[in-house]
Amino acid sequence: MGLAAAYQLVQEGYPPVIFEADDRIGGMTAAFDFNGLTIERYYHFHCISDHAFLQTLDELGLADKMHWVETKMGYWTQGKLQPWGNPLALLKFQGLSLPAKIRYGLHAFASTKRNDWRALDGINATRWIKRWVGQEAYDVLWRTLFDYKFYEEADHLSAAWIWSRIRRIGRSRYNLFREKLGYLEGGSETLLQAMRSFIETRGGEFRLKCPVSRVVFENRQTRGVEAQGKFHPFHKVISTVPLPYIPRLMPGLPEDILCKFKAVKNIAVVCVIAKLKRAVSGNFWVNVNDPHMDIPGLVEYTHLRPLDHHIVYVPFYMPGAHPKFQEPDQVFLDKVQRYLLTINPALNADDLIELRASRYRSAQPVCPPHYLDTLPPVELPVKGLWAADTSYYYPEDRGISESIEFGKKIATQAIA
Repeated sequence: MGLAAAYQLVQEGYPPVIFEADDRIGGMTAAFDFNGLTIERYYHFHCISDHAFLQTLDELGLADKMHWVETKMGYWTQGKLQPWGNPLALLKFQGLSLPAKIRYGLHAFASTKRNDWRALDGINATRWIKRWVGQEAYDVLWRTLFDYKFYEEADHLSAAWIWSRIRRIGRSRYNLFREKLGYLEGGSETLLQAMRSFIETRGGEFRLKCPVSRVVFENRQTRGVEAQGKFHPFHKVISTVPLPYIPRLMPGLPEDILCKFKAVKNIAVVCVIAKLKRAVSGNFWVNVNDPHMDIPGLVEYTHLRPLDHHIVYVPFYMPGAHPKFQEPDQVFLDKVQRYLLTINPALNADDLIELRASRYRSAQPVCPPHYLDTLPPVELPVKGLWAADTSYYYPEDRGISESIEFGKKIATQAIA
């Protein structure tokens, strides 16, 4: 989002200075060196509805690097992997009655066709789903996805937020039986470096490993920022750090605004990426409902973007204060090895070439009913100061396209 704001600013003739705490740009989109393979720390994919992302590719001359692939889904439950993600797979799904299948299918279809989310904004997600699909289908197909992502927050989510996820995937289909997702040659790093080059050649400046410690303002007028013990004067500041960091960066904001920032809850993630000699399955996405696996699913990324080795992402979501988030990486690496060998018994330990874990404390905002009403305004009550993160494009889920669109919107407001 911050990169998109900077990109929009230079397009309008305003060269920005970007302060980045990390040693690289991109936030959750950033890549790392996985023993010779440059790849994102956290998985990303693109849908045909990602208009802001696709428009930016056109602007940067990268449209020809975008590729669309027919992908498949699976569901690991009751000790076996079943096809998933289309009406035929639903009808053949074992472990669910026919009435429950029909109700589930009707809910998915209706969600894909719905356009207006506001009627769902004040509705509890779990109650909304149960009302449509029934208790049986909820227990078999939904409960684990909620419980192993949101834990104690699972029953406090907005139906509008869940609906947007169902709709995005549903609209990635070009017919009822076939799903199409996209990848960018070189991954997200291709976009990040193109945007960086675009910004720098037009006067923008990046300061890496330079976290801002405080935003300075006096008499409700922005003066600049403090970073690495120095004051840097600016008349306007746009913050795109996770909202829970705002009270520390801007302690002088009005108390009612600070209370709203402090009330924002986020889910953390420990995302394990595995490099294998062979595929785990033939699916891009596998939902998981298994009492012995504390994950909602896994992503076989190489079924979307072709690579020399098979790459699998396995995310462990949990509240940042949960004791599990403090466990060492090796605990999660060992779990992933065990889970992958369970899902595909034909694999053995020698097939796992390497595993790495990445952590992000504020990976996913927890969006209860009427979520937007609980957030402070993006334009804060200090002249020249804006703050936002992925929370603000609720009910859409966090994504590259949504972040680009919102980042550009903030930049446009800042220069108005």
